[in-house]
Amino acid sequence: MEDIERLIKTTMGEVQKVLSSNTVVGEPITINGTTIIPLLSVGFGIGAGGASIKADDKESGESPGSGSGSAGGAGAKPIAVIIIDKNGTRIEPIKGGITSALEKLVDAMPDVIEKVAEKWGEGKKEE
Repeated sequence: MEDIERLIKTTMGEVQKVLSSNTVVGEPITINGTTIIPLLSVGFGIGAGGASIKADDKESGESPGSGSGSAGGAGAKPIAVIIIDKNGTRIEPIKGGITSALEKLVDAMPDVIEKVAEKWGEGKKEE
């Protein structure tokens, strides 16, 4: 059991190093007098477990030992930005986040490629 407690304490210590107010509120970016501060949603999960085998019964054939392990995962996604400019301060939500924008871009690529190919073909015919 001491191994599991040590494992959990070590894992939580590492999580604490990663999670801070800077993880949720990003570094401010200032461009032409406008400051943008990203806000993120952060989530994580961890699990740990262990077992030990005592070899009191020599007929069982099992050798004494123990084992333990832990695993974890984390993620962050942009949810909004704070905008500070000459008009004041406001919060703008990011609808769908960056993942959604990338998915839309990937979905649109076949149409874009087709249109570029058509335009390029038109240019070749005129030469």
